[in-house]
Amino acid sequence: MEWISRLNEAVAYIEQNLDKEISYDKAAQIACCSTFHFIRMFSYIADVPLSEYIRRRRLTLAAFDLQHSDDKIVDIALKYGYDSPTAFNRAFHNVHGISPMAARKQGVPMKAYPRISFKFIIK
Repeated sequence: MEWISRLNEAVAYIEQNLDKEISYDKAAQIACCSTFHFIRMFSYIADVPLSEYIRRRRLTLAAFDLQHSDDKIVDIALKYGYDSPTAFNRAFHNVHGISPMAARKQGVPMKAYPRISFKFIIK
């Protein structure tokens, strides 16, 4: 099942670059398929669109940064690819149900979207 291994390598590339720009073309190249097929295959197997997976993972890491660092909210927003604090606030609230400012408080429960990995089991 070499294709599962390649798909997991593409996910590793995505995970390593969540705080940078992610190239779908590069991820597809790692998975040895076209960008179109990579996006479709990922969405089908993971049951979540690739862009949504990346957005949820970035906001999970942003929540961790908010609770464990003294970085400004605007700096965290920029780190994870948001051009404005307003867009970051809206996306953060949609995923976690609270504002980034409220997430700064210790002990505030937030939703975490774990890293995905692919396995193929035949029974």
